[in-house]
Amino acid sequence: MSPGLDFSDWGAKETRKGTPVVVKMENPNYSVVEIEDPDAAFRPVEKSRGKNAKQVTWVLLLKAHRAVGCVAWIATLFWALLGTIKKRLIFRQDVDMASEKLGKGKLLFTVIKAFLVTSLTILAFEIIAYFNGWHYFQNPSLHIPRTSEIQGLFHLVYVTWLWFRADYIAPLIQALSKFCVALFLIQSADRMVLCLGCFWIKYKKIKPRIEGNPFKSNDVEGSGYNYPMVLVQIPMCNEREVYEQSISAVCQLDWPKDRLLIQVLDDSDDESIQCLIKAEVATWNQRGINIIYRHRLIRTGYKAGNLKSAMSCEYVQAYEFVAIFDADFQPNPDFLKQTVPHFKDNPELGLVQARWTFVNKDENLLTRLQNINLCFHFEVEQQVNSVFLNFFGFNGTAGVWRIRALEESGGWLERSTVEDMDIAVRAHLNGWKFIFLNDVKVLCEVPESYEAYRKQQHRWHSGPMHLFRLCLPAIITSKIAIWKKANLILLFFLLRKLILPFYSFTLFCIILPLTMFVPEAELPVWVICYVPVFMSFLNILPAPKSFPFIVPYLLFENTMSVTKFNAMVSGLFKLGSSYEWVVTKKAGRSSESDLLAAAERESKTTNQLQIQRGASESELTELNRLKAAPVPVKRVNKIYRKELTLAFLLLTASVRSLLSAQGVHFYFLLFQGVTFLLVGLDLIGEQMS
Repeated sequence: MSPGLDFSDWGAKETRKGTPVVVKMENPNYSVVEIEDPDAAFRPVEKSRGKNAKQVTWVLLLKAHRAVGCVAWIATLFWALLGTIKKRLIFRQDVDMASEKLGKGKLLFTVIKAFLVTSLTILAFEIIAYFNGWHYFQNPSLHIPRTSEIQGLFHLVYVTWLWFRADYIAPLIQALSKFCVALFLIQSADRMVLCLGCFWIKYKKIKPRIEGNPFKSNDVEGSGYNYPMVLVQIPMCNEREVYEQSISAVCQLDWPKDRLLIQVLDDSDDESIQCLIKAEVATWNQRGINIIYRHRLIRTGYKAGNLKSAMSCEYVQAYEFVAIFDADFQPNPDFLKQTVPHFKDNPELGLVQARWTFVNKDENLLTRLQNINLCFHFEVEQQVNSVFLNFFGFNGTAGVWRIRALEESGGWLERSTVEDMDIAVRAHLNGWKFIFLNDVKVLCEVPESYEAYRKQQHRWHSGPMHLFRLCLPAIITSKIAIWKKANLILLFFLLRKLILPFYSFTLFCIILPLTMFVPEAELPVWVICYVPVFMSFLNILPAPKSFPFIVPYLLFENTMSVTKFNAMVSGLFKLGSSYEWVVTKKAGRSSESDLLAAAERESKTTNQLQIQRGASESELTELNRLKAAPVPVKRVNKIYRKELTLAFLLLTASVRSLLSAQGVHFYFLLFQGVTFLLVGLDLIGEQMS
């Protein structure tokens, strides 16, 4: 009989599926094969059937290895953070502390460190109390045990702390929080009024306009056109990355050459950079541009001293207007034709300010956040103040001054690091009016590194407070209207320069974290959530393309309040580095006009031997070596994790009241408190570096 194979018994079940199939083969060596259940024949083998104890052991070991690796990664990250804190705060590594900064300048950070240590101690109390079942801090009514319920010495200490917290600490925090909330609402109302004014300007299409042809002259015998004498100044100091493109842009201004003089005011202390700038000036001088190179041997008064020295030249008396551009600014060729005509038939006008636009605003997260702030500053603050008050703070660059307005206001003074705001306030006190042109834009850069941005913000917030001390007597005794005095003192200086960093730091960096340990001083949700989010939406409206970055913007701005508050205090009380000018580091980003002029720059390099006729071969070789500076490398997007983490922890303290489960509430508090303290200590190390 032929062999028969029956698969029906292999893994057969009680119920059978399918219809039996009979297959007849022509070959007599084979008989009928019956497949009673086709699904059973091709059903995959169950996973558990092929496993044994050894394989299960390996799977468990693999999962354990992954878990241990995750724990090891967290432990390594935690240990690295502790190591950074230890190096910066204990061994003082990577911290450059000048001897003159070891006094009062450290006061704020000493207070913050003491606050963090105290918070850590209180957090330890709360942890031990939680594991002992003393959940008093979660009870809204704060039931304090009686004497008969005391379980021991530590319990007595903890209960004493609860009593002291409820009777003494909580009332102080509540009083301070109410004061800060009032300031917060006042500042928010000011922002709201500014936004409404900006909407009105957009709706009515209000903007300064030029009537007729401003250069047409009534002199029939003359040329028929009247171009005033304009002086252009480019103050710089060790600007290797941007000097060439700035000088090139200014030298291409569309203005009669005999009516224009360019001053390159170089304060560089590096001889190699001086040689490069001299060679660039000589190149454009050979092309027929009226350009002069000036260098001071003694750099006193920083930028104000540099401008003051340049204005003291005798030939300046022949000029009527002066345009100022910092080293990284690249004006369009028609800049003077869009700004200078506004002075005609307007003898009370002292300043015409143009708007900044940034070539590197999309370089990384930090540049995007700066673009949000600066767009609101120009389009809302300065435009509204220009239209309704004819006054705003001069930005220090991309503006045209009437020289007579500078002279009658006292000229450039070296008493502050914000010489631009100083001259604007004094000109306003002398009755001069300002115009802001939102449609005239000048290319420039914003800092791309956190260190450069922090130093810039320190100067921008310490200088105004120092200036407020100096200008307050002059404002009070001036002959301007009372409402103008009130605007200068209450709005321009106090509200926007002093109150803003004060309440931001106190409310969101001090009171909000304290509510984790003092639940009796709970802040309302609308203060810590609704109003800040709404104001952030208003701030981001002038830069609608930045809406995807609204969350990092809200977080990072609260983190930067530490730096701004420190700068405000140092400037108000003349502490630490309140009078210190650190040149903001530039990257030398190219604009579209630079890319279009690439061929011209190459031809300039080719013909350099013919242009530099008076230079020897060795000098040209040295100049070529100096020009061969490293090309700036494009940086990848940077997420400033420490700053964003700290800000996230500060703001998430507001949502703990929404967590109803007590266990979740406690572990959230524990995680947030410990991480906040560690990241805060590390941030202090960065701030002191």
